[in-house]
Amino acid sequence: MGLQKYFLKNTVEVGTDEAGRGCLAGPVVAAAVILPTNFIHPLLNDSKQLTEKQREILRPIIEKSALAFGVAFISEVKIDEINILQASILAMHHAIEKLSINPEHIIVDGNKFKPYKNIPHTTVVKGDAKFMSIAAASVLAKTYRDEFMEKIDAEFPDYKWNQNKGYPTKKHRDAIVSFGITKYHRKTFKLLPEQLKLNL
Repeated sequence: MGLQKYFLKNTVEVGTDEAGRGCLAGPVVAAAVILPTNFIHPLLNDSKQLTEKQREILRPIIEKSALAFGVAFISEVKIDEINILQASILAMHHAIEKLSINPEHIIVDGNKFKPYKNIPHTTVVKGDAKFMSIAAASVLAKTYRDEFMEKIDAEFPDYKWNQNKGYPTKKHRDAIVSFGITKYHRKTFKLLPEQLKLNL
């Protein structure tokens, strides 16, 4: 079952998705992509099924083929201030704002969104496995975020962000126990499981 080209026919439709919602460190990144209706690429499928290499191959193809695209970062500071769900939605709004074309309809991965300007929107659970523009947005969001995490890994190599990208892996949590937290950690997140706290 391939991806569908659009949700609404004959409409300038943008797909949007975010990456990094479940991470303990770093920004949440969203992308918004308007693809031409004739766009096709054998690799573009549910981005969660793609390897890092495949996503890297797809990114320049998507950027070159898209009628318009935008990528936006919301920092861990802002995430702590407004919460991760609001930050994810804000990132998507900012990504849509960067488009050089005004969309007539927005399709969003997931089930939560806030109206953007007065443009109608539809939320689609597992949208990145259903619609090309959302899949394309998820590839951009993920590759831009991974690149950023690899960059800040050089600043704090103990946390292995070049490998875990800020997700709560055992190595990442172990590093938090050993070295404490960095300026990139989300302070409002449960950074350590309860059992690691000492009852003194």
